[in-house]
Parts: sequence; C-alpha cells; structure tokens
Amino acid sequence: MGWLKRLFGMEKPENAQVNPTPQVVQQAAATATQTIPPERLGLNGEYDQSGLAKRVTLAFDEDAQLDDVDTLWVAQTGSTVVLKGKVPSQNILNKMISVAGSVHGATSVDTNQVTVG
Repeated sequence: MGWLKRLFGMEKPENAQVNPTPQVVQQAAATATQTIPPERLGLNGEYDQSGLAKRVTLAFDEDAQLDDVDTLWVAQTGSTVVLKGKVPSQNILNKMISVAGSVHGATSVDTNQVTVG
C-alpha cells in the first residue's frame, strides 16, 4: 500500500503531480479570478484543504528511497508539513524532511511529534 492510499484512502489520480499548475478559480463577478494558495493546491491543481499534505504523500510515493512507513502520518497546518509517528532511522527522517520541504507551498516541516528507532 502506498502513502496516498494509506493516509487518504485514495489511489493516485490520473495526471496527479507533486507541484501542479494551479487552476484559476472563477468568482461570482465574471471578471474576478483568484489563485489558489500553494498550501491548498490539490494533486491536479484544484483547491484542496489538505492539498499540501496530499502532495507531500505523493512525493513520498514517487521517491524510490522512501517505502511506506506505516507508523508515520502526514498532516499540514497552513503551509507547515507536520510529520507524526515513528520512523526506523534518522536517515529516513532526514530524507522525508528534504522531500517534504521541496514540495511547492511548504514553508517548514515540523517533526516534533516524530520518534526515531
């Protein structure tokens, strides 16, 4: 089972991307448009409240060095990626921090709730 399936109960959507191009959101007035904040950008460029967390899990799935660690969860608070749970080694945690921090919209990675070992 992959990260996306385990954490969000979904298979990878067709054309899903870690850093998609945002879709333009039309407002009530025909001329008004609004762009989606980077941390709310979904897997296909749509608005998604958990978009950053989903894109980070997709990035984890796409990284051959990161197997699904079933004792770790990914969440987000605004533009901060929050990792919670347990990882087998500091090297794996460091790789996860690097991958999560490279996803567009992530301003920091919180690992205060992660234990190693």
